[in-house]
Amino acid sequence: MDTTTLLETAARGDQAAWDTLVDRYASLLWAIARGHRLSDADAADVVQTTWLKLVENLGRIKDPDRLPGWLATTARHECLRQLRRAGRERPSDDRDWADEPAGHAGVDAALLLDERNATLWRALATLSEQCRQLLRVLMATPPPSYADVAAALGMPVGSIGPTRQRCLARLRERAGAAGLGTEDRT
Repeated sequence: MDTTTLLETAARGDQAAWDTLVDRYASLLWAIARGHRLSDADAADVVQTTWLKLVENLGRIKDPDRLPGWLATTARHECLRQLRRAGRERPSDDRDWADEPAGHAGVDAALLLDERNATLWRALATLSEQCRQLLRVLMATPPPSYADVAAALGMPVGSIGPTRQRCLARLRERAGAAGLGTEDRT
């Protein structure tokens, strides 16, 4: 059965059509999730969320022949979202605090780091939308490939590096103007 027919019958609630879509494209979604080095649980969440988004958008797919690209792009976005979320969530165990030395040096260092980061984020907010999006996508851990970035942002692969350099130069200028030293370039 062709993709157009599968999407139409799946949209009408045909379980066999849905199962065929899943069988046909599940390996693609898993490959993308694993390519982002997600844990098994996080990869499963990405794949499941991608299928959910397809269910929510079944009636809106305008070009069914491009479904594999739509699924791949959606999965990449979900992977990047999962990686950002994982970067913010840092489970803590109270025993970790018991090993910390007493004193205020750690607190001062943490406050200075927080202040530096806040200044950097304010400088980032002054950049163009294209620069903000590009730098945020490239900050993912692990960094996405340029092909993934190009697909996510609709940019030619060859323009990503030069655009990144220009954006970082602007960011350095604006962070320096905001009082953030440029001696700590990473």
